[in-house]
Amino acid sequence: MKVAVLSFAHERAATYARLLHGMPDVDLVVADPDGAPDDPARGRSTARRLGAVYADGWDEVFALRPDAVVVTGEAGRRRELVERAAGAGAQVLCEHPPTAGAADAADAEAMAQVCQDMGVRLSMASPACFGPAFAAVRREIAEGEVLGRLTTVHGAYNRPRPAGQRAARSGALDTNAPHLLDMVDTVLGGIPAEQVYAQSNSILGAEPDVESAALVTVRYADGTVASLDCSWGPADQGPAVGGPAMTFIGDRASVEFTTAPRLLGGFDSATSRERWGTRGDNPYAVMLGEFVDAVRRGSGAGPDGAAGARTLRIIQAVRVSARTGQPVEPAVPQTVLP
Repeated sequence: MKVAVLSFAHERAATYARLLHGMPDVDLVVADPDGAPDDPARGRSTARRLGAVYADGWDEVFALRPDAVVVTGEAGRRRELVERAAGAGAQVLCEHPPTAGAADAADAEAMAQVCQDMGVRLSMASPACFGPAFAAVRREIAEGEVLGRLTTVHGAYNRPRPAGQRAARSGALDTNAPHLLDMVDTVLGGIPAEQVYAQSNSILGAEPDVESAALVTVRYADGTVASLDCSWGPADQGPAVGGPAMTFIGDRASVEFTTAPRLLGGFDSATSRERWGTRGDNPYAVMLGEFVDAVRRGSGAGPDGAAGARTLRIIQAVRVSARTGQPVEPAVPQTVLP
């Protein structure tokens, strides 16, 4: 199977390339024609190091007819790359689009539509939604024998503030909220959100308008209520630093899910704080493995493009709610001020 990584603009592109290169029966193709002013050879050097094929331009990479692509381009280029991949018949795994403006929601919906029209699946890169542990949680909730009817979801993702100016400018909503909302959307099977309410602040942000903390409440059409903490947090502290953590509460019982469960803890005298060890497979390796297996089977894995568009609409409504202090209906198109 031929899999292409399109652009190295995203921070995880090199990781994806390395993991794909290590998979059996996967022929990796790398394309990064846009380069970067400070590192114009970033993609070519990675391809050389891995011994992978490097394509000098987008026409060249699609002429190679990849079976699947991983889109890790600049936010403004992702729609173009997804549309070109769909036109070439390649299955697509794409990073989440930004959440700042109405045009981004339109792009997300357009990407989902073009993939559907061309008969390919658009999957969103949301690692917490992949893997056997989350699949077991989904089955338990769907069966309802132990949990009963799902009523409430408590979720948290408190990873440290991202490094680098571009990542830090994204804010906690861009970096953390999509993962939590994708998990809820997957468990609920795409049931739409009816109302959101949010509070946020930028105390830990590098810029005054960049959210460093956000608490989001979402009420869904079936009555389920999700309360989601998508704030930045100190390193090695809090229950949801290693990845999203969720408690699903039913009318009979509850089930907890942690992406990176803590297995060993103690006090680190060198840093004068607690230190925890976790265990679990690399979530990005699990995600890519399931994506590649799904392409081989001709099926899908993880949240699809429609789920990504629903998540984006919710986050845009969250921004409006946090600014106005009022509940907001995600189904109504929102104007998000810069």
